[in-house]
Amino acid sequence: MRKVILWMSISLDGYFEGPDHEIGWHLVDEELHAYFNAELAGMGAFLEGRRSYELMSAFWPTADADPTNPPTMREFAGIWRTTPKIVYSRTLTHVDDNATLVRDVDPDEVAALKARPGGDMVVGGAELAAAFRRLGLVDEYRIFVHPVLIGRGNPLFPPSDIHDDLRLVETRVFGNGVVMLRHQR
Repeated sequence: MRKVILWMSISLDGYFEGPDHEIGWHLVDEELHAYFNAELAGMGAFLEGRRSYELMSAFWPTADADPTNPPTMREFAGIWRTTPKIVYSRTLTHVDDNATLVRDVDPDEVAALKARPGGDMVVGGAELAAAFRRLGLVDEYRIFVHPVLIGRGNPLFPPSDIHDDLRLVETRVFGNGVVMLRHQR
């Protein structure tokens, strides 16, 4: 059975973005991007909220056409285009090729997705991730902790009554100081 993996970068103080949605502090160098590409290339789907989808679809479809982008970025453009996307939004009316628009997170529909053959699925976007967590749909967490304190912003895990016991199954330290923590439920 496929897993749903919450895959996010955060600052050391727990924010996934700054107060104005900025993520320029993410330290994604060639080594880290190569790791992302190797792992994400095998995924069966990207599960995205509206904001994440809009950000990704504004850049990645043509990022490989720009010769000034590093090789890992150009490679990821192809990965993003070819990986099926399920976009959860109540406001969007249209999504591009290789994307399916879904209005609400339905646990039965997600269970059916998990039962299909193929690679694991990555959930991106903090609001969507919170909805998946509330419904008990996240099987694994891959959190990339960047060695920066941004002071304020939007926390990945806002206060909640949800209690999940997790087991650390892997850590990895990248040359730029980013630490990947991989936990499973």
